[in-house]
Amino acid sequence: MEIRLATVEDAPAIARIYNQGIADRLATLETEPRTPEERAEWLATRGPRHPVIVAVDEDGDLLGWASLNSFNPRPAYRHVADFSVYVAREQRGRGIGDALLTALEERARQLGYHKLVLAAFPHNGRGMRLYERHGFATVGTYHEQGLLDGCWVDVIVMEKLLG
Repeated sequence: MEIRLATVEDAPAIARIYNQGIADRLATLETEPRTPEERAEWLATRGPRHPVIVAVDEDGDLLGWASLNSFNPRPAYRHVADFSVYVAREQRGRGIGDALLTALEERARQLGYHKLVLAAFPHNGRGMRLYERHGFATVGTYHEQGLLDGCWVDVIVMEKLLG
């Protein structure tokens, strides 16, 4: 497996994997599927402090992706990043998320970030275990933060100081 920066050519696979995450209701409060065109535009507009990385196999097939995202536009927050990690449904449980998060943390340090934050669903067991293995600590819970399929969903907020 290789981890590299995403390119616009990765947009269809990124959209497919993101749409799996939306459909599975495990990783995002997003409800509308994304198109390859929208993801290509999303990739093209990202700045150097908000990279997207991908994990690809020896055949070049995209297995998962991760991104550093703006936490807040205020200058005082410039050393804090939110992040995303998505792994293709058929590839989950094989260490891809772990590899992506390890690479993302290293990239965040290189970019001068002091802290990473995330919001996660407590019912996403694999995701919660991944974040805990990487040393993320729970800060709190947003109760009934979003409405998915007619049900209120809690969101756990976590953080890690990069030191």
